[in-house]
Amino acid sequence: MPNRHHKRRSRSYVVILLGLLWLLSSTQLFATQRDRARDLGIPFTGETGPLNGITDVRGVEVGHKTLISGHGPLVRGVGPIRTGVTVIHPRGKASTEGVYGGWFTLNASGEMTGTTWLQERGLIDGPIGITNTHSVGIVRDAFVGWMVDQKWPALWHAPVVAETYDGALNDINGQHVQRSHVYSALEAATAGPVIEGAVGGGTGMVCNGFKGGIGTASRVVSVAEKSFVVGVLVQCNYNWGGDSLRLGDRWVFDDLPVGEHCYTDPDIAPQNPWFPYCSGAELKKDSPTRDGSIIVVVATDAPILPHQLHRLAKRPSLALGRLGAISNPGSGDIFVAFSTGNGGAVNEDAFNTVEQFPNNALNALFRGAVEATEEAIVNAMVAATTMTGADGLRVQELPHDKVRVLFAE
Repeated sequence: MPNRHHKRRSRSYVVILLGLLWLLSSTQLFATQRDRARDLGIPFTGETGPLNGITDVRGVEVGHKTLISGHGPLVRGVGPIRTGVTVIHPRGKASTEGVYGGWFTLNASGEMTGTTWLQERGLIDGPIGITNTHSVGIVRDAFVGWMVDQKWPALWHAPVVAETYDGALNDINGQHVQRSHVYSALEAATAGPVIEGAVGGGTGMVCNGFKGGIGTASRVVSVAEKSFVVGVLVQCNYNWGGDSLRLGDRWVFDDLPVGEHCYTDPDIAPQNPWFPYCSGAELKKDSPTRDGSIIVVVATDAPILPHQLHRLAKRPSLALGRLGAISNPGSGDIFVAFSTGNGGAVNEDAFNTVEQFPNNALNALFRGAVEATEEAIVNAMVAATTMTGADGLRVQELPHDKVRVLFAE
């Protein structure tokens, strides 16, 4: 008997030791993943929330489902697959109360569903989704089913789902995002730190001449001795060539290897011959390089109303300008903003007494949205790593070492 107890204790010690080793390795991995724009010395203004992310707005939850498989030539319906879906619950997945919202489009070469109903009534019901261009429908339909399951109080639903194009790295026409993937992202959403980079809807995206994806940031602002949070999440897929890229306080497009996307396998004839082979043999460009797109979601706990949220939703445009963008003709630059304020008072079947943020103090929220959007975009670029996808196309990550050198000067 003593020997048996001793063996059990030994096994327990081994399990505990393995658990500690796993925890240590996970912590180290998490720390590596959390290397962000500020860690490279890029300067930003404004006070961040504790997570420097959209989940600094109390109640907001974010979830991803990432789909990565296959390599080699593009085969429709087979792969390679480099895509996914990202979801945002404005008041958390357990809530069935909507939020006041507003939206704005800087350039409309893209899609965001539910916006006509949002503009008409000033409310967003249910989660907000971001995915690839050809998976908007399945995500929207899955949201409807999920909202019915959760007993959202309406006879019909028009959820907000947006997209950017990942057809360079991903088998976008294969439509690999399925209802089960959407449900997985919805249920996995949490209020903690947001995973950034090539994850969820941002898996196959390209941004400012480098690998792009999901990024987030936040700002804390004060008005009349009250403190409010503005949080931003972006799916960054614009300016594939990196034209006129600016980071922090300097132009960097001549100092960094922007737009060096190339096909790694000369034996594969790309279906979309936009870039050269990595060997240096130039491809004939039968079609122009895509402009890409960007989706920006702005959240705040300030009690602002729909007409004010429409104004707030315009401000990410200024952040794109800070980074050198002009919003190209083929870019879908679409933004949505919501407020978690006035909780318990968003009821379309009753008279509601709501608080309204002072119009003349909106500049504090405007500045927070601009600053947070700028940093969220760069965080997406910093977090994303080099990816090889359809037809062997390789998109390089932002070179951290070169950025550090630039901003150490």
